[in-house]
Amino acid sequence: MLDRVVIDALFPADLPEPAYWEHHYPPRELPEGAQITRFGPSPTGFVHIGGIYVATIDRDVAAHSGGVYLVRVEDTDQSREVEGALAQFARAFDYFGIPSDETDGHGNYGPYHQSARERIYLSYVRELLRHGKAYPCFATKGELADITGRQQAAKIPTGYYGPWAIWRDAEPAAVRAKLDEGAPYVVRFRAPDNANGQRVRFTDAIRGELEHEANRNDTVILKSSDQTPRLPTYHFAHAVDDHLMRVTLVIRGEEWISSVPLHLQLFDTLGFDPVTYAHIAPLMKKTAGGKRKLSKRTDPEAGVDFYIEAGYPAEAVLYYLRGLANGRLAELPLEQALATPIRLDQCGVAGPLVDLVKLEDISADHIATLPGPQILAAVRAWAAQFDPELVTILHAERDLALRALTVERDGVDNPRKDLRKWSDFRAAYGFFFPQLFAPLSGPTDERLIPLGVDATITANYAHDFAYGYQHLDDPQEWFNQIRELAAKHGFAANAKEYKKNPDTYPGSIREASQLIRVALTGSTRSPDLHAVTQALGAPEVLRRLRALAG
Repeated sequence: MLDRVVIDALFPADLPEPAYWEHHYPPRELPEGAQITRFGPSPTGFVHIGGIYVATIDRDVAAHSGGVYLVRVEDTDQSREVEGALAQFARAFDYFGIPSDETDGHGNYGPYHQSARERIYLSYVRELLRHGKAYPCFATKGELADITGRQQAAKIPTGYYGPWAIWRDAEPAAVRAKLDEGAPYVVRFRAPDNANGQRVRFTDAIRGELEHEANRNDTVILKSSDQTPRLPTYHFAHAVDDHLMRVTLVIRGEEWISSVPLHLQLFDTLGFDPVTYAHIAPLMKKTAGGKRKLSKRTDPEAGVDFYIEAGYPAEAVLYYLRGLANGRLAELPLEQALATPIRLDQCGVAGPLVDLVKLEDISADHIATLPGPQILAAVRAWAAQFDPELVTILHAERDLALRALTVERDGVDNPRKDLRKWSDFRAAYGFFFPQLFAPLSGPTDERLIPLGVDATITANYAHDFAYGYQHLDDPQEWFNQIRELAAKHGFAANAKEYKKNPDTYPGSIREASQLIRVALTGSTRSPDLHAVTQALGAPEVLRRLRALAG
């Protein structure tokens, strides 16, 4: 084992002892049963919707137990950091309303970026080296590749362990010689001597009792000495941070189950009480052959920005995700489901399917319950980032927007559900706004072609309607204008009569009504015509009718 003087010379002279950090980050004073959870996003990629899924569960469990939820950015792999990823973290957490209870400047257990915790990690690495529980390793990439090749040829497990760990039991003189010549090295954790062939059992808060092969590898815990800053690997950093931040429950993806044996070894070797792990099944996507993991590379809906840019209400997405975590929550009304605790023992071990059709239905149902001013505020907030033109229009036409949002929504048992997300507003309500609506170019406008009405009849009918138009409050009296004028211009009183003698009529009352509908809305499908006219106001109705007449 290396002399302590040699070991200490590898580290800053003023590096604190572990006892300093233990005192600096004391156990938290929280109620019995309180859980301290953390979400650890890595800026090596953008936030997956599965990250919001896990963070939601993290925060919910902490909050309902009287504990603390924190976000710790795991940015030790700086060579792979993606520009803009950190900003997206903040944007996503803000949009979905899942902020950390602690942040830099507002928490006693920071810094909350691992790249700023270098000195903490070095203190514990030095301590392991002093006690022979870790060692410097000078193996080159070529040597490591050679070891792997020989192991594969021998058909034995690959890795850096036992007799294959060429620096594990190196003579101190050989190590000092390498250090003296300035050779770069990593620090490896010395796996327990009896680990090979052993099994480890542990209790998962979701999956119950699990058993896995014990870790045999001498894992790297501190990256190469020729790097600045000198940062640890994830495995070591998470063990130190979870201990000092006094985390009690780690909720993470099931892909980490195989790492638990190593993590438990690290906790034990460092003298820390282990945390409880809960491994969540990944979100899945249905495919022709079954299902697979939702992938950021191939599935747009895997990325958090997909939901933000489309303008899905955060409450609807959170409600949907909570229902995926605990099926019973999907049976509750939205507000109740958002307030009801998530239970880890009710999380399934099979990955739940992400169904955008289902999410859109939930979102539409939710938006249908909101008052017009709240919808308008949300659309404007969304448009401020993604549709600046719409923001200007909504600002200038606030009253018109609110009138439009009352159509077939206020005072009805089954309100319209044409808004499923805020980006739908243009398509669903754009025709109300003169700035967005293109009036017809006359009776030959292509939008009238599906109705099959002769252009001359259309022009005469529209002219008479426009110049005799009355802006009536009563829906039936208003529609009688169409009925009477349609009869005057030879339209059949109903579709049945028209079908009996199609050559006798230019169309039925349906076509006559649709001419007015297309003139006012640009489409053959729209909300109740009378309600539309009341929202538009008489001057705008007349302008559009006269455009139909040509």
